Amino acid sequence: MSNTKSLSTKIKKFFTTLGPGLITGASDDDPSGIATYSQAGAQFGLATLWTAMFTFPLMAAVQGMCARIGIVTREGLTRTLRTHYPKYILYLMMLFSFPAITLNIGADIQGMGAVANLLFPKVPVFAFCLIFSVILIYIIIKFPYQKIATILKWLCITLFLYITIPFLVKQNWLEVLKSTVIPTIQFNKDFFSILVAILGTTISPYLFYWQTTMEAEDVVHKNIMVNKRVLNEMKEDVNAGMFFSNLVMYFIILATGVVLHANGVTKIDTVEQAAKALEPVAGKFAYILFAIGVIGTGFLAIPVLAGSLSYILAETFGWKEGLDKKFYQAKGFYITGIISIIIGLTLNFAGVSPVQSLIYTAILYGLTSPVMIAVILHISNNKKIMGKFTNRPHSNILGIITLILMTTAAIALIYFQF
Repeated sequence: MSNTKSLSTKIKKFFTTLGPGLITGASDDDPSGIATYSQAGAQFGLATLWTAMFTFPLMAAVQGMCARIGIVTREGLTRTLRTHYPKYILYLMMLFSFPAITLNIGADIQGMGAVANLLFPKVPVFAFCLIFSVILIYIIIKFPYQKIATILKWLCITLFLYITIPFLVKQNWLEVLKSTVIPTIQFNKDFFSILVAILGTTISPYLFYWQTTMEAEDVVHKNIMVNKRVLNEMKEDVNAGMFFSNLVMYFIILATGVVLHANGVTKIDTVEQAAKALEPVAGKFAYILFAIGVIGTGFLAIPVLAGSLSYILAETFGWKEGLDKKFYQAKGFYITGIISIIIGLTLNFAGVSPVQSLIYTAILYGLTSPVMIAVILHISNNKKIMGKFTNRPHSNILGIITLILMTTAAIALIYFQF
């Protein structure tokens, strides 16, 4: 009886420590991520399954560094750059981050509009995009993000349906295990495009900014003193968030690989095709559940994306900031987020399909992330900034592996383009 009570106490304590890391992990499986993983499974079957296992320790290490920077400095990533580094580095980070994040917002809005159109075909995609944009702007201005996330993350539970699909379809589990643990690489443009997209959508620059800022705000609001216990709780939170994110990623690739690729669907051009992967478990409700999942992740991720841009500009130019502030208290901060959503909305006129737009976003992240990771590694090892809380050897090893892997994949992608 005492053992049962002890276990329940540990479980309860674990869930109470979950915070910014879990929200960051949930927002990582946004419409861009869903589209990228679905395309990977459809196009290459099980060939990219290993990336889910391989990227987990890497993204956990990088997000862990960002979280520690926020806790120790009590500042966002941009403010830390502005205080301790030359201005050209700060502006370089803005140059790399702004286009990718804005495109991500536009692609996510477009993806949400497309799945809503699945349910109500008579209403044009753009009308849904406009409605969702207005709702998002209202939510961002009206409510603190933590309250929004607490509600919306339940909508994302529909994505866990992908976990059941592989068990309902006949397949070679030995082949699945082999594809999970042994990396497969095809030396061609298409494979490296999807590989860079997977890396970019799992290890995304906007998550670096968001994680750092949320941890900093959490510490300031709760007036927490930095110690080993706080850092251990942060590590548990980050690892849990990244694990859940990669678990969803793994099963989306697996489900689309065994349902779509195995049946000759090797290219996803529409959200209808992506939704078909849910048919073995959801039947005629596949479109409804897929739409709920995508719209839910969109509402969860876009405030993170817009908020990341707002924090970048506010910290760069010294504006008042914070999603817990009222609009009149941080006008520049909120206007930045509103403008980013409006710019994202206009990208719907570019004539690119929602799925392709989402994948292009992930590729752009994959090309820009290496620069950000290099900067994060430098900050994490800078004793003037981090004091006694600089990186441990294992964090540096994983960070350097991440940097080398993403740089190599990006260079290979550029090489195969020509």
